[in-house]
Amino acid sequence: MNCTLQRSICSSVLILCVTGSLGVLRAPAQGAWIKGYEARLKATLAEQPHWATPLVTTNPRVEEDIRVDFVRESLAGGQKSWNYGNTKGLQVVPFRRIELRFSPPPFIIHSDPHVEDGFGDVALRAKVRLYGSSEEHRNAIVTALLGANVPTGKSGNGSCCAILTPTLEAGKGWGRMDAITSLGGSLPVSNTAGLGRQMVWNNAVQYHATHYLWMETEINTTAYYGGKNDSKTQTFTTPGVIASRIPISRSGKIVMSLSVGEQIALTHFNTYNHSPIYSFRLRF
Repeated sequence: MNCTLQRSICSSVLILCVTGSLGVLRAPAQGAWIKGYEARLKATLAEQPHWATPLVTTNPRVEEDIRVDFVRESLAGGQKSWNYGNTKGLQVVPFRRIELRFSPPPFIIHSDPHVEDGFGDVALRAKVRLYGSSEEHRNAIVTALLGANVPTGKSGNGSCCAILTPTLEAGKGWGRMDAITSLGGSLPVSNTAGLGRQMVWNNAVQYHATHYLWMETEINTTAYYGGKNDSKTQTFTTPGVIASRIPISRSGKIVMSLSVGEQIALTHFNTYNHSPIYSFRLRF
């Protein structure tokens, strides 16, 4: 696929995100619009479970927040790298059941002096909640999303080409417990032979221990088709602890969540063998 088509696809996703976000940027001058927006957002959030956001498994909920992750990967040969940002960012819900996210490029630092530090790729994402039911009803959710990575990274810290990531997510809760699953693909827009495709299957089981505290464990699997890792599969387990929705404003509208966990390789083949993850989210 040529570069013109690649740019066209990425531009389409960018226009979708910008169009949805413009309403938020114009909101301060329109008091009535703000009230309508807040009422619509409140109704949208009430129609879905109020589980914590997993560390790795894609969250099937639609929500508004700013998220930043810090990830340290231990690579083969004892080398390490820090990923500041981890392709997270700003999420907004401009329309009912629809979430848009813009992820600025993460900054990646390597312990190997022969590998240059630098910024990674910009990412965009559109999510549509297909079904949602709160804890008082069926306590379940189904969501579809389409993401796109734009090749802005330099010095090998990003991809050479744009990548699309369609994903289907679902979750079900039982009292204090819930289970979340997501199945998606990593599909290069060009240079498929060199990059290969990936199928990503993530699963999380969470337990709501106390008012703010959640415990979770995840299984994260990636299967490679084509590229240098053709026919290989890697699986991680990711235990974690989440302090979710801690109020930091008098109105209670602004809350923060703090999460920590570690990916631990379960398979002989792995692109890194373990990785601590630290996550911060500010919801509004």
